[in-house]
Amino acid sequence: MLDTVSLAGVEPHKDPHLVDFCDRFLKVFAPGVTTIETGDHMLDLSRQEPPTDLKPAAVLIPVITRPVGATVLLTKRTATLSSHAGQIAFPGGRVDLEDGTILSTALREAREEVGLVPGQVHLLGKMHPYKTGSGYDITPVVGLVKTPVELIASPDEVDEIFEVPLSFLMESANYQRVEREWKGAKRQTYAIPYNAHYIWGVTAGILRTLYETLYRP
Repeated sequence: MLDTVSLAGVEPHKDPHLVDFCDRFLKVFAPGVTTIETGDHMLDLSRQEPPTDLKPAAVLIPVITRPVGATVLLTKRTATLSSHAGQIAFPGGRVDLEDGTILSTALREAREEVGLVPGQVHLLGKMHPYKTGSGYDITPVVGLVKTPVELIASPDEVDEIFEVPLSFLMESANYQRVEREWKGAKRQTYAIPYNAHYIWGVTAGILRTLYETLYRP
C-alpha cells in the first residue's frame, strides 16, 4: 500500500491520513470483493427502489496529493446545462460505446471537463456502483493525482474547479441530513457545506457512502 501512495508522489510520513485512507480503500474494494448495493435509496430508506433500466455512468474522484494534505477535486456545473445546472459534481458522465471500460469513461470525462491528463492519475480502484433516483448506475473511480497539476475548466460544462480536504470529507460531523422536495415528494439526503460551496445530492451521497464504507464501525 505504501508503494501505491509513493507512486503518486507522496512521502507517506508526510500525509498519514492519505496513507490510512488508501489502506482502508484497497482492503474494502479489493478485486473479487462481494459487491454491496449502494445508492440514494440506501441512504434514505423512505425512497422507492431505483428503476431497473438504469443508464451506466462513471465519475472520477480525483484525490490531489497536495504537500499540505490530500484534497478531493470537485466542480461546479454551469448554469446553462440541461440537468443538474449549478450543482457540485465530480468529473464524469454517461458511458460511451467507444469507452470500452468504466475506467476509460471516468478518465475521458475528467479530461474533457477539467483538462486532467490520464497519465497524472494513479488509479486506486472502483467503488461499488451507486444507483440514483434519477436513473443512473454510477461507478465512482478513485484516483490519486500527482502534483503539480494543470487544470482547465470546460466553459460549456464547468463554471468552477475547487478542492476540499480529504480529511474534511472523511469526518462524519461535516455532513448534514437535509430534506428536499423532488418530483412532488420529500426526500432525505446529505449535504456538506464547505466555505462558499454547498455539496448535496448524488455527489454528497457518494462521498457519504465512501466515508461510511471506510470509517463507520
